[in-house]
Amino acid sequence: MGKVNRINPVKLVIGLIFKDDPAAKKIEVTLKKKFGPLDYESPELPFCFTGYYRQEFGEGLKKKFLSFARLVHPQELAKIKSFTNKLEGKFSKSSRRLVNIDPGYVDLAKYILATTKDYCHRIYLDQGIFAEITLSFKDDTFVPGEWTYRDYQTKEYIAILNKIRQLYSMQLKH
Repeated sequence: MGKVNRINPVKLVIGLIFKDDPAAKKIEVTLKKKFGPLDYESPELPFCFTGYYRQEFGEGLKKKFLSFARLVHPQELAKIKSFTNKLEGKFSKSSRRLVNIDPGYVDLAKYILATTKDYCHRIYLDQGIFAEITLSFKDDTFVPGEWTYRDYQTKEYIAILNKIRQLYSMQLKH
């Protein structure tokens, strides 16, 4: 029988996809109120990897990542995704979202992304939410898997998530 070990808390990371809209700033304020102060905010990057959001959001999308100083327990991910789904709805106009909010977490071994979409590589958590291992940490960097979205395969995203993992690693040491 295996020994059950204590699970470390993880670093909450939220990706935002948006246009130049004040809703993104309001959502950031709401996220900080809910999850505490940021310890990292990425620059805004062009988001042009898929046409999936085009009809809902239009052209010229951007993406940025936020990481939070307060660590969370990994089992909270489903509850966090349910909260961000409601937040997306609150900041919608005419049944169209103004911001897509993608919560996930970093631990020392992987980057996990929450989703409402089931597929063969996703594990059900709770409340209609699934988790996928989007990136694995190998040889001092995150690496994509077979099902990793194209944007998460870019050197820019990987560099951002490596930086966030560094912050997390320092937190665990202190």
